[in-house]
Amino acid sequence: MKRIHILGIAIVVLHALITIPHGIAHSNLNIQMNSWQNIYILVVINLLPLVAVVLIWRRKRPGFLVLLFSMAGSFLFGGFYHFVAAGPDNVASLASHPWTHTFQWTAVLLAVSEAAGFFIGLRGSSSVNP
Repeated sequence: MKRIHILGIAIVVLHALITIPHGIAHSNLNIQMNSWQNIYILVVINLLPLVAVVLIWRRKRPGFLVLLFSMAGSFLFGGFYHFVAAGPDNVASLASHPWTHTFQWTAVLLAVSEAAGFFIGLRGSSSVNP
């Protein structure tokens, strides 16, 4: 298996591992999302990266495109709600709580993993023979 395939799979696994404590922090901090946001999170942030892994594992170039677009969508969504928009999902507006730091750190780690996933998806999808 080529290095780019391994990186694609690894970044999705890492991203999934970060979403777990982030989701738990969301629940413990009572940060509620709208219905459309929950659907977006389920599909774009959680399911599409897993679809990308299956395709990448099977050495299908479309897997890198799915990775590229799911990570771009995840980065834009999380970046906006965690760091730009005012509201309960913004890392700077959280009250003191035992889960505040977990939420803040996982928001940053998600952004980093999503940016990395975007670039891995870009590299893998543009390879002549991924």
